[in-house]
Amino acid sequence: MPNYLGLDGFRFGWVAAWIDDRGDHGFDYSPGLTRLLAMPHAHAMIDMPIGLKPSGYRCCDRQARKLIGPAVFLGARRDLWKFSDMGAANRHYWEHEGRGRGVSAQLWNIREKMKEVDDFMTPEKQETIREAHPELIFWNLADEVRLEPKTSPQGRKQRIELLQGRGFTKIERWLTLRYGTGIGRDDLIDACACAVAARDSKQRVGGDETDPCGLRMEINY
Repeated sequence: MPNYLGLDGFRFGWVAAWIDDRGDHGFDYSPGLTRLLAMPHAHAMIDMPIGLKPSGYRCCDRQARKLIGPAVFLGARRDLWKFSDMGAANRHYWEHEGRGRGVSAQLWNIREKMKEVDDFMTPEKQETIREAHPELIFWNLADEVRLEPKTSPQGRKQRIELLQGRGFTKIERWLTLRYGTGIGRDDLIDACACAVAARDSKQRVGGDETDPCGLRMEINY
């Protein structure tokens, strides 16, 4: 049976959840992407930008933000990781694109993960490995209703129930097994959401733009 992978970054690396057509499912983690993406899979979805413009905002991010709000970070750009600090990055973007067109702390903090994905990806790999956004996936699973914040007890409960209904019946037990790994509760939940999208996704925002490396800029859900 083919596996469907979902991946999300965490402080010490990456967490991957997988599910197959029989409903078997599991999770794993690794400091790098390579071993996890070497697992046999029909499709994979990763919660990280794929396809980066040298400047400006991606259309897919703007479109996703209209649907689910500020959970979508704007300003993912190629070579963000080359700046010495966030202040230097923002001074550059403000000078060349206009004040207020910089990057948030959240985006700055994932710049090395963005580089890792960018180094790994090719247009050929993008046929099976694609970008997703967990909050867009949950919005879709909840019939286009925005859930409570994921950091709240109610929001977490809503997301877990949606995942259980899509086959991740072990998710609550997994959340107790992550202690000592560095995997955050939300990281594991988001990886499972991406695996659901890898199996079931038929929708996306964007897809009409490609970056200088030929990668499509799209977010699947």
